[in-house]
Amino acid sequence: MRFLILGPNGSGKGTQAEMLKDELGVPHISTGEMLRAAVAAGTPAGVEAAPIMAAGGLVPDEVMLRTLEERLGEPDAKDGWILDGYPRNVAQAHALDRLLGASDRAVDRVIVLEVPDEVILERCRVRFAAEHRPDDDPEIVRERLALFHNRTQPVIELYTGRGIVEAVDGVGEVDEVFGRILAGLPR
Repeated sequence: MRFLILGPNGSGKGTQAEMLKDELGVPHISTGEMLRAAVAAGTPAGVEAAPIMAAGGLVPDEVMLRTLEERLGEPDAKDGWILDGYPRNVAQAHALDRLLGASDRAVDRVIVLEVPDEVILERCRVRFAAEHRPDDDPEIVRERLALFHNRTQPVIELYTGRGIVEAVDGVGEVDEVFGRILAGLPR
């Protein structure tokens, strides 16, 4: 099972992907976490990504794809994965298709968490106050929401055309949202 989980910053992707990981027995691969770890470790990709991430921008596709290819090649991802935070634009979706096609794999399902912008802004405000993550700063979140609507929405439309999108209301208690996700997954 190879799943994508898409939604704006603060929609609950990471939380839901962690719960799905336990339910489905496949790894949760968060591109944001991979990049934050690279920044913290001072890797070449991390050094390149740090100022871009701090400004709320998107890391260059080639850097992200290299990092992702390495991760998907690890043994625990052999039988499937839940990819969180990628692809963010149509070019990345096509690059992921090429990467997966090289190993005769494909995305099985795309879960889209639908959450109004006002709810996202409030969630990120609370998380920023608690964790001080730079990408949760309210101005950065507004920029990321605009990027999501302009660049990632076409990705959702691409996958909708393939018939593999499951749109899920992402507002409510964590367990409620998780139940909605499970109800829409093929078994």
